[in-house]
Amino acid sequence: MTDVAKHAGVSPMTVSRTLHDDDRVSPATRDKVLASVEALGYRRNEVARSLRNGQSNDLLGLVVTNLANPFYSQLALGVEAIAAEHGMTLVLGNTGEDVRRERELVDSLVARRVSGMIVVPAGSDHSHLRPARLDGTPVVLAARPPSGVELDCVLVDDFGGARAATDLLIAAGNRRIGFLGQHPNLWTSAERFRGYCTALAEAGLDLDEQSMRFSLRDSGAAERAADDILDLAAPPSALFAANNRNTIGAVRAITRARPDTALAGFDDFELADMVGMPLSVVAYDPAEVGKQAARVLIDRIAHLHDRTTPQRIVVPTTLVHYGHLPEGSERQGSSPAGVNPSDRKSPSFSGS
Repeated sequence: MTDVAKHAGVSPMTVSRTLHDDDRVSPATRDKVLASVEALGYRRNEVARSLRNGQSNDLLGLVVTNLANPFYSQLALGVEAIAAEHGMTLVLGNTGEDVRRERELVDSLVARRVSGMIVVPAGSDHSHLRPARLDGTPVVLAARPPSGVELDCVLVDDFGGARAATDLLIAAGNRRIGFLGQHPNLWTSAERFRGYCTALAEAGLDLDEQSMRFSLRDSGAAERAADDILDLAAPPSALFAANNRNTIGAVRAITRARPDTALAGFDDFELADMVGMPLSVVAYDPAEVGKQAARVLIDRIAHLHDRTTPQRIVVPTTLVHYGHLPEGSERQGSSPAGVNPSDRKSPSFSGS
């Protein structure tokens, strides 16, 4: 600012008033100052200003676990849309499911005096996210609930979606349904497995441990696991896949080995309508998860000193059917009504 003042031949205070649209600055002086700003390429240092004023700046932090996963890119777009409505800028960090990296990113965002942050936690210990530890910086969790600390959170109905998809397979007459899942310690994985187990129990069906596989990190691992299950002497007549990568692996195995195997999965995915077999998926809008989380966070920032009960918002799911519905599912009606792909506003290519 001092450089601009020297270049324009005015005082630093006049530069400051010009940049704040102070009506005490004459049009001629304003033009001269703005010309100097343009000539010197001056940009106001918002971080320095916030530090000088002892205030947060207009930044929102977002910490996710895997930027390669389309779920998180859609979530980030949802957060950014709400941040932009409020004149705020989004700062994004990726942990790679590494808790230590998450702590580093969170501390770095606090040091940069973000107004608040949304975090998809990597581990089960969330003590490092306590607002008291973060100089009062508000935190909202997304996709996974808080553990050992009271925080706002926005979740997907993982349990209800998995239960509905398994109900659909049962309604079609399947009595042995295999399971392809993520790591059992992940909250989303545990909730989806719980939904699957609940649907089986309510139908009086037993779990078949031979037909269940966990910790499948990619479609290749899911394909190999599905191959093993379908190669059993008495394979299940249906599979439920707990995320879209597992569904893709299952499609490959089923197409090659047992095309008559029924399949349902959690998460919609691009080209799901092109797999060439009947498929039902649990769909939801990951951008809406981000929007809801951003709204809660901005409201929390606006009422920073109010001690209110943390919110827990659950984004609903729906069943989307590609090809024809499994036989008997409409007749028995044991699952919520699904939608055809052509009826959807837009697909949610996700995979949390």
